[in-house]
Amino acid sequence: MTTLPGDAAAILDEGPGSPGPAPDAAALQAIRGRSPWQIGWMRLRRDKVAMVSAVFVIIMSLLAIFSALIAPHLGDGPFTYHDKLLDPDTTMPLGARGGMSAKHLLGLEPATGRDLAARIVKGAWWSLLTAFLATALTVVLGLVGGVTAGYFGGWVDSVINWLMAVFLAFPILLFGIALGTTLPNQALGLSGNSLHVGMMIFIIGFFGWAYFGRIIRGLVLSLREREFIDASRSLGASNFRILFRELVPNLLAPTLVFTSLAIPTNILAEAGFSFLGVGVQIPEPSWGGMLFDSLNYYQIDPAYMLVPGLAIFVTVLAFNLLGDGVRDAFDPKAGR
Repeated sequence: MTTLPGDAAAILDEGPGSPGPAPDAAALQAIRGRSPWQIGWMRLRRDKVAMVSAVFVIIMSLLAIFSALIAPHLGDGPFTYHDKLLDPDTTMPLGARGGMSAKHLLGLEPATGRDLAARIVKGAWWSLLTAFLATALTVVLGLVGGVTAGYFGGWVDSVINWLMAVFLAFPILLFGIALGTTLPNQALGLSGNSLHVGMMIFIIGFFGWAYFGRIIRGLVLSLREREFIDASRSLGASNFRILFRELVPNLLAPTLVFTSLAIPTNILAEAGFSFLGVGVQIPEPSWGGMLFDSLNYYQIDPAYMLVPGLAIFVTVLAFNLLGDGVRDAFDPKAGR
């Protein structure tokens, strides 16, 4: 039997004819219902792994946002060459562990002597920018396509379903390589890294919406048969009102879960494109590009490969753990 707090129990024990004591805010809060968002947030706060991951994600996001201000103060910046800190015969950083020191916390690049910490911070900007914007594009297109197909059905559903099948079968990586190697110096008002990053955002986001669209379509097919949708129709609500006032609010939780799990996937996609040379272009640093540059030195300077590799691994792991926590917290079938 559930026991209510003292004030709430006192209120309920009063007879129907007795005015009873005036309820206070604490008693009312004890017997008040909670929204799904409040329940999900309570579950998420109890997940220590997810909360630690959230803190790391916030810190990494802040580093990326303010990388233009932070990176220049790390080892003289990401573009400064330190020739005097390199062995003149081998062009390898002087000192142990790739030249790590109090000033150069993560060491130096071979051949150039540029500070790895500064380049990691600067590279975080390109990686997270691409991942967040590509995920946003995927979510918007997936919501529009999935809601439209699921709600209207008929030939609309058939056409969008066919498009989803085409996009799911599309070789995104090969298309990205082909497009990246043939990009002009300037297009659509963009040039240089802005053009290459815009290309990655378009390819990852535009060709990745079909998976999320199918999830949303299935949810809408179930929701449109619910009683509250029938009630809205019987009251004369328009399709626009039903879509944006009834259906879309019920899709926010699965959208949040998908977003938290799609971002790390897109971080890896950006790193893959940059590793293959069709992403962020030199001299701008990127985690995937740094990994590619380290291939010639991994046997004699393993720290050069470990630093960008760990940056990708830890960031993706944090996003994945946070995504798992969000999924468990907002899943109504979670047994917690």
